[in-house]
Amino acid sequence: MSRIHVPISLRWSDLDAYGHVNNTAMLRLLEEARISVFWADADNESSTAVLAAGPGAPTTTIIAGQRIEYLAQVPYLRRPLDVQLWIGSLGGASIEICYEVCSPVGSEEPVVFARAATTLVLMDPETQRPRRISATERAAWEPHMDEPVQFRR
Repeated sequence: MSRIHVPISLRWSDLDAYGHVNNTAMLRLLEEARISVFWADADNESSTAVLAAGPGAPTTTIIAGQRIEYLAQVPYLRRPLDVQLWIGSLGGASIEICYEVCSPVGSEEPVVFARAATTLVLMDPETQRPRRISATERAAWEPHMDEPVQFRR
């Protein structure tokens, strides 16, 4: 299994009144990592970036479910978080994306701040129905498959 490491920088606005990353900001951080890994554009040469994005794209995606388990508070950090992604499962039209949100690469004491999973469904934009994962998509994503996140409860 090969995890995909995505450096995600925090913004000052990600913090709440308690001085740590707010739970809604965590959803945006996961989204940013997910988009950088799976959505193709002129600047993204990743082998996993096989979904066209934007208006008129042949596929749209919807989130069918998302779960986050917070393990430690994320303080404001100047160095990017290390968001690690892998594929927990590939269904007919869905993909389970798993994450660990970790302290910056090279931290003296590495910390896993959160674990999460997102179920993403690929949709045909014309019919608004789920569409099958293609052979090209499967080939791009299978090298990154591993066991799904094991939540504590």
